[in-house]
Amino acid sequence: MGAAGGDRWARARWGGAMTLSPPHAPITLATRITILRILGIPLFILILIYYKMSLAAAEPVEWYRHLALGLFVLIAVTDALDGYLARKRDEESRLGAILDPLADKALLLSAIILLTNPTLDALQPQFPISFTLLIISRDVVLLSGSYIIHTVVGHVDVRPRMSGKVATFLQMAAIIAALIPLSLAFPWIVGAAAAFTLISWLQYIFDGVRQLERHEAE
Repeated sequence: MGAAGGDRWARARWGGAMTLSPPHAPITLATRITILRILGIPLFILILIYYKMSLAAAEPVEWYRHLALGLFVLIAVTDALDGYLARKRDEESRLGAILDPLADKALLLSAIILLTNPTLDALQPQFPISFTLLIISRDVVLLSGSYIIHTVVGHVDVRPRMSGKVATFLQMAAIIAALIPLSLAFPWIVGAAAAFTLISWLQYIFDGVRQLERHEAE
């Protein structure tokens, strides 16, 4: 998850500066790894649900938490691996360009949503609802804005922002802190993740408005 997943998804879906293999090219090794990551996400969700069920029953099964943590880290590491392989082997494909950010978003959103449950006091630490709404709102606005710009302009120029990359990294760190758990560090990491998520959101809105204004001026 080296880049912001929503940003890469918009670029892959609506256009951007990427050199991709032909639409009917064979599935590359990097894309196969991405598919394995996607297949691991439902398992991660299932394990986390079982953990929350054990908490609700007042019989916490901590190895569920540890297993979820290990699987999350494994999926995150394979994200870096498939990106490296795609660049190293010059195998960036259209399918991979769509599936890779989709896998990132599915993993992050599922983890954050499942770790947000104010009615389950035994789940500690957990994300505040405001943080979860911020993450979801940013991605919805980014994708909706990309669609609107693509419809009006015909293409979308997505410039990856460092704030988006930092936000994604901090979101990952917050999830790991929640699963370890690191109760003292968790609020600080969540606060930093929220700040960078908001900054990146505003920057992408600014970029989108500028692209629409340039199109109107032409």
